[in-house]
Amino acid sequence: MRFIRLPWRIYRNSPQWVPPLIFERKQFLSRKKNPWFKHGDMGLFIAWRGATPVGRISAHYDEDFNAHHGHRWGMFGFFECEDDQEAASALVDAARGWLDERGYDRMVGPFDGTMNDEAGVLIEGFELKPMIKQPWQHPYYQDLLEGAGMSKAVDLYMWTLQVDKRSDVAPMIWQVAEQAEKEHGITLRHMRKRRLQDEVKAFVEIYNAAWSRNWGFTPMREEDFAHAAQEMKPLLSEDWIMACEDPSGRTIAVALTVPDFNQAIGAANGRLLPFGWARLLWKLPRINQVRVGFLGVLPEFQHTGVAALLYREHFDMAEKTRQSGGEMGWILENNKPMNRAMEGMGGKIAKKYRVYEQVLRPAE
Repeated sequence: MRFIRLPWRIYRNSPQWVPPLIFERKQFLSRKKNPWFKHGDMGLFIAWRGATPVGRISAHYDEDFNAHHGHRWGMFGFFECEDDQEAASALVDAARGWLDERGYDRMVGPFDGTMNDEAGVLIEGFELKPMIKQPWQHPYYQDLLEGAGMSKAVDLYMWTLQVDKRSDVAPMIWQVAEQAEKEHGITLRHMRKRRLQDEVKAFVEIYNAAWSRNWGFTPMREEDFAHAAQEMKPLLSEDWIMACEDPSGRTIAVALTVPDFNQAIGAANGRLLPFGWARLLWKLPRINQVRVGFLGVLPEFQHTGVAALLYREHFDMAEKTRQSGGEMGWILENNKPMNRAMEGMGGKIAKKYRVYEQVLRPAE
């Protein structure tokens, strides 16, 4: 609980920060409840100045990540620290030492787990509140990590989109969406929470195929995503989770978009009892943004325009729901097709997150 509760001290005067739900963080770090620990391990560290905790960090590794890439990389995450370079350097040293003892040759992060979880250090967009599953950190975090010897690996972009402004969209998007239907026989449907288990199987297949060449990609196990999907089930809206099928009925593309529940979760201040539930429930109907967390297409169908069909449906949903805009991402800075697509729909980069790395020993 000291590890989980430390951010409340770091961000006590930061109105942009959104407190996580404590019970969810406890479950995430539980070796019994989180299936990630079947293929990963983690050490947790707290920096103390006298009797006061001033920072924290995790060191961890994921066997699936390393098997996929042929690496011996370790990771760090959950990094929080006061504006104290000595403490930050001590935390990074502790994580590095934990990984070095286990034979890893590079440390990358911060990831609260893998890049499938909260990732990166905020370097632009401090004035904005984070959306669901996004971190928010103080501007000095970048200096702390670089002062501790970390260097840039890659930046991640969050794009803001007003999906009720069709006039901002390049006409080609609508044309390509129509071609996907008429020329390739592709149909769009909305996922159903009552069929969540079947939807999980399709999502994992598409995720692992569509993102496999991305920097930092970690293959997703069906068990892991099923666990996450079950936890998120109350947060999912069938208006915003959608899939596309080919003429045979095979699911070939999915979009996992969720209402920005940070607008509600923040009101609970980490606890649902005794009054957190009431505050959260009062906020839920007032959520006016969404986050497009994942939009993927099987590689053999990426030429069909199916992604444009999913984009178009987001604009249609904006006309039918309270949510009229939001953010999409993260998207790797070197993912030129996706970044061009965001520009084509009138998007603008709202936030940038940086992933850092440090070589621990020469690769064998």
